[in-house]
Amino acid sequence: MPADIFDEHSWRYEAMVDWPKRLANEAPFYRKLFADVQANRVLDAACGTGHHAEMFHSWGLSVEGADISEGMVERCRARLGASDRLRWVVRPFDRPAEPGGTFDVVLCVGNSLSLASDMDTVRRAIQAMLDSARPGGLCVIHVLNTWSLPDGPMVWQKTLRTRYDGRDHLLLKGIHRSGTNTRIEVLDLTLDQPSLERWSESTPLLSIAPEGLVSFAKAAGASQVETFGDYRRTPYDRTTSPDLIAICHK
Repeated sequence: MPADIFDEHSWRYEAMVDWPKRLANEAPFYRKLFADVQANRVLDAACGTGHHAEMFHSWGLSVEGADISEGMVERCRARLGASDRLRWVVRPFDRPAEPGGTFDVVLCVGNSLSLASDMDTVRRAIQAMLDSARPGGLCVIHVLNTWSLPDGPMVWQKTLRTRYDGRDHLLLKGIHRSGTNTRIEVLDLTLDQPSLERWSESTPLLSIAPEGLVSFAKAAGASQVETFGDYRRTPYDRTTSPDLIAICHK
């Protein structure tokens, strides 16, 4: 997805995420992960609006948040500030951090990797993330398990009524899989106008299988790759798991 899409429409995606609920669900996973490698330095390679980076920083970790979107990065700086232990940089996830090989954990979560333009970009991103991790460090990847979705019908995931910039909006988000092609559909209806205003966006997603992630990670230098179906570390199942989470050991 082009960076300017995030810059212009990020408020819609932000409104549809219940961040306290999401982070409460994911926090035990990350706490164990960080404890396992005695993490001190963490890189979020697709930080978005910075909620994960904010949580990790609040735990006393040194965090770098990177994003391809300059608008997102500026929003993070404005909301959270910056210091020698909380840095923000504009950088795509398929380019390694400089200097490389210094982070204990590198993550790309929130389905960000599925927004890559093609699988070669996914391969380069995994290489860049592992290059950014220290020997013995970890790379964590989370994408939606699109294979668990029904083939054909639209699945409407969220409906939310909210106010933004003084106007009343109804937001709807759905996901549609047709074979190996998957798209996220977002619809925004502005309700408080004489005539209904409608905005919509259709975004393609890559359907990423665990076999591909494992192959790319091992080619990039991972010694071991674990895969799970959710943040409770349930074993991955192609037909039932909501997520695909890979922990790549360098």
